[in-house]
Amino acid sequence: MKLNTIKRAGKSHFVNMGPIRLRQPFPTQHIEMIDPFILLHHYGPYHISPVSNPFDLGPHPHRGFEPITFLVQGEQLHRDSLGNESVVKAGDVQWTTAGRGIIHSEGPTKSFVEKGGYIEGIQLWLNLPAEKKMMQPNYQHEKHEDFRVITSEDNKVETRIIAGEIDNTFGRILTQTSVNAFMIDAKAGGESTIPYSNSHQSMLYLLNGKVTVNDVEALELDKNQLMEFMQDGEGIKIKAEADSKLLFLSGEPINETVATYGPYVMNSQTELLEAMRDYQMGKMGFLPA
Repeated sequence: MKLNTIKRAGKSHFVNMGPIRLRQPFPTQHIEMIDPFILLHHYGPYHISPVSNPFDLGPHPHRGFEPITFLVQGEQLHRDSLGNESVVKAGDVQWTTAGRGIIHSEGPTKSFVEKGGYIEGIQLWLNLPAEKKMMQPNYQHEKHEDFRVITSEDNKVETRIIAGEIDNTFGRILTQTSVNAFMIDAKAGGESTIPYSNSHQSMLYLLNGKVTVNDVEALELDKNQLMEFMQDGEGIKIKAEADSKLLFLSGEPINETVATYGPYVMNSQTELLEAMRDYQMGKMGFLPA
């Protein structure tokens, strides 16, 4: 397999969002987006308790993209204006298609706050093409134990297929565009390859541990944690130098103008103004606090 050339590796710097301090590998000064992916936030681990609960996000709107949560530790309650209410547990994924508009809230469950513990996850913004930005909203919640898993030949690397496919093994999430999302758990010494289409732009994000990629460059916690690849090969190779967890993402570029403001991702400033107006007029639904 011809390996994709590493385009660049970058740090996952901390940023402040209200009371929350989290990592934001992109967008940054150097990486505006990795089409079709708009934003990646790595939050936590935060210790949650009755006296400390910064990660409780009340009702807020979205339009024009897909906000996705990969929960690594803890327990969150999701509610939305479509009437969905579900408890998302460690390893679960919630994949929201905002489309023309949805209001949702998420935060640790009351029982989790009372007993205390750590919460950690990835929040990903996946763009929708112009023709789908005003589609009906949708919500998918898939449980950790239901995802299909591919194990490496050395039995040290497990690749959980969230969306997309590897060698005709498919993820359970239904996607609006051609996308792969794999959560990878690797034990020290484990090696694996990840094949995917060279029509995709792709990246690898390290949540913890240390891995060598394509035998040439390392990802390590608190050093370089994000790696972006060229579209010149058939996949990538990883070798775990320590027990590690990674998120691999790839997708067909949409190649459209992107306009963002707060919780909206559209194609023009006019569409952003329309989104704000429609939210204020109640056209995205209602969700009580």
